[in-house]
Amino acid sequence: MPPRRATTKGFARSSTLLQDRIRKTSESRGFAESRLLTQWTEIVGEDIAAIARPVKVDYGRGGMGATLTLLTTGAQAPMLEMQKETLRAKVNGVYGYNAISRITITQTAPTGFADGQVSFQHRAPKPVPRAPDPATVAEARRIAAPIADAGLRAALEALAQNVLSRAKR
Repeated sequence: MPPRRATTKGFARSSTLLQDRIRKTSESRGFAESRLLTQWTEIVGEDIAAIARPVKVDYGRGGMGATLTLLTTGAQAPMLEMQKETLRAKVNGVYGYNAISRITITQTAPTGFADGQVSFQHRAPKPVPRAPDPATVAEARRIAAPIADAGLRAALEALAQNVLSRAKR
């Protein structure tokens, strides 16, 4: 068997090049688990990630129960305040234990005003779905017609519409 040729041709993944820098930066801010920074959207969801981001984790003197500081805008702070317990549970799920005991909300970064300019990207409005093609709807109804259960028939009609409309694209 011939030796395996390298498929990367001397190139390295950008994630491996940046991994040490991300780890050092996150540890300087108290983030023992860098996933909290790199996968913030997946952890808390798009809605929360659009209005807040983690900036610091402070560990108490006893080492038990850290405080997570979130950066947000003034208008979004009350909304975030109501969801603190849910956020704490999601973040602790990343750590695997109750590492975060408190969440504080700030409108400036802990390092100063210049670093704390909040510039959250407003999400673009979701595209308005197009009206389905009448021929596609009729074909989907014909395909699902033999099904007796109404719920299952509706689900199969929706599936058939998606498959048929995708095939036309």
